[in-house]
This record gives sequence, structure tokens and C-alpha cells, in this order.
Amino acid sequence: MSADEARQMFQGMLISPPPVSGADRISALPDNVLQDILSLLTAQEAVRTCVLARSWRHLWRSITSLRILSPDTAWYDILSDDPEPTRDLWKFVDNLLNLRDKRTELHTLDIKFGQFSEEDLPYVSLWIRSAVMCKVSSLTFHHIGPYLCLDGLHLASRHLRTVHLASVALIKDSFVDFASCPALEDFKLHECKICFLGISSTSLKHLSITGCIFCHDSHSRLHVSAPSLASLRLEALIGIAPIFENMLLLEMACVSLGDQGADICCNVFMSGILCRADNACPICADYPADYVLLAAISSARHLELISKPENGPDHKIEMKGSYRTMEGPPAISEHLKIVEVKCNAVDEKILEVLKFLRAFNIRFGSE
Repeated sequence: MSADEARQMFQGMLISPPPVSGADRISALPDNVLQDILSLLTAQEAVRTCVLARSWRHLWRSITSLRILSPDTAWYDILSDDPEPTRDLWKFVDNLLNLRDKRTELHTLDIKFGQFSEEDLPYVSLWIRSAVMCKVSSLTFHHIGPYLCLDGLHLASRHLRTVHLASVALIKDSFVDFASCPALEDFKLHECKICFLGISSTSLKHLSITGCIFCHDSHSRLHVSAPSLASLRLEALIGIAPIFENMLLLEMACVSLGDQGADICCNVFMSGILCRADNACPICADYPADYVLLAAISSARHLELISKPENGPDHKIEMKGSYRTMEGPPAISEHLKIVEVKCNAVDEKILEVLKFLRAFNIRFGSE
């Protein structure tokens, strides 16, 4: 059952007259089934079901997924001068977390709000801490507006598996110190400000960083150590690209190489001069070449590189190439089977790409 189907079912119970027979087939379902259905609704809708019948009065207290969404007007109209509707919703969330049955583990907390500001940070901190105490396994926090700094929070939970954040600022390493989250597998950052220096997790399998700003200077980069990582997505990044290490299990990598991202050394970034062994910048001197972004993802079984995604997905020409076995150690991943090149026209830039690929014995068409 989808969330829309669950919503339609309960709306029908509220406005339709009771059946002639007096039978209430929905209420006859086991409590655990009803709680699963309630989990498909927003938290506001789930709480409203307490008026359906006496047997429904406390069901919402034991639902395992809380989806807390601000009204459409508050979610989209972030410039509204009237904060009262959102303030009322925050009070609702406080009461919701205080009154739910603490004996019931919380699987999912999904918070999507607009109009947050720094003075509202104590609310957010309290909600996230309450969720962690309830053994939440999936935590999502999205808001629209200026970056909200979460540095005062420290996630420590052996139950947490998924963390998705949007429009937050992470300045210090304290929030992303995942040594206390041994079960974490999925970490996603969208349109965030990233100033911390490292992500380190032995359990992390899926990492997505999209539309984020890296505020590192020429003497530092974000350093990622995730030896269990299976999938990586980097898109529309602004700033100096991260440094990766220990990604031997990487299966899929999707990297968007936009104009404002930089997978280059400091010398190139600042002066356009390539590093040499006798003239290495701080980044290239401190980190092995295998850790640089494109080198680090070269072992992926499925690798997708996109240049200037703002041009859209449409393309007129599609070419498929394959790796030809060559003597000696392979220069690229031995798992690579197919290379696809999609473009609107075969111009000088595409010819340079094809020439580059041929250097690695990747052939197209009748070559």
C-alpha cells in the first residue's frame, strides 16, 4: 500500500457514514498492521486517526516511522513574514516525540521543513537526540533556507543505518565522527556547506554528495576513508574535490565534472602549472596519487563521468567502446567492460576524449 492509498482510506473513514452492518473491517486488523499503515502517512495525519474510534486512540503512539512535513505554504514560501504556522508545527513535533511510546523503536524519522534559522537549532537538536534515544535507523533532515549549522550534535548510535541531510552546514568533524555509528551504511548530503576535514567509516557502503559547497582552502581537502564503499555519487560540487582512499570494493561511481568543481592539485587550481616531483603542492605532496578522485574511482565496475550536467541529458550521438586485452599490467580497471560516450556532435573535444581512451586500448566501432 502506498502513502496516497493509505491517506485516501482514512479520509474515507472520516467522511463516509458507517456501514449498515456496523462492521469496521479496518479496525479489525491487527494493531501491528494498522501501525504499519499509519507509518505511511505524515505524522499529522497519523495523529488525527485517534478520533476514528476508541480503539484507535493510542495507535499513533507506537508507529515506527514518523514523517514530519511542514505545510506546502511553509515549505515553498520561505520568505513568509508570518512564522506562526511553522511555530505551531514545532510545538506539535515536541509533543509528538514526548508522548509516543518509548518502548517502541523508531525506524524512520523524516523531517522536511522550511523557515529554519539558527535560533531554532535547539528544536532540531532535541528532535534528533530524541530519535537517537529511540534507536532510529533512518534519519532525514531537510530544510529550505540558509544553512543550519549542526556542529553541536554528535551522532552516536549502533542502530543508525541511514543519514540524509540537506541545507545544513557541517564545519567541525564532530557530527560526522562515525566511529560511534558502527552500522551506518548510507550517508547523503545535498546542497550542504562542507568544511569538516574527514569522513571515516568502516561500515559505510553508499555515499552521495550533490550540490554541495566545499570551503576548504588550498592546504586541505575533505578526506574520505570508507573501505566498504560500494557506490559513490558526486554531482554539481563547488570547490576542491575530496580525497578518497581504500575503495577497493567500489561497484558504482557517478561523478559530475562541472565547471565549478576541481579535481586538480593546488598549483593547477591557483596558477595553471602542473605539479612535478620536485615542485609538488601541499595536496600532491601529502597524498599518494592513487587517492586523487579520478584515480580512486578507476576500480569501479560501473563508472559514469558527466561533464557540464547543466546541458541536460539529451544527446544525438551515442558510441560504445570496449576494452581490448593488452600485454602487461592494465592501466585501468580490469573489470571495465563497456565505455559509453554520449554527445551532440563529434567535435574536437570528443576527438580528444576518444584519443585519450584509445591510449588505454579502448576501441570504438570498427577500430
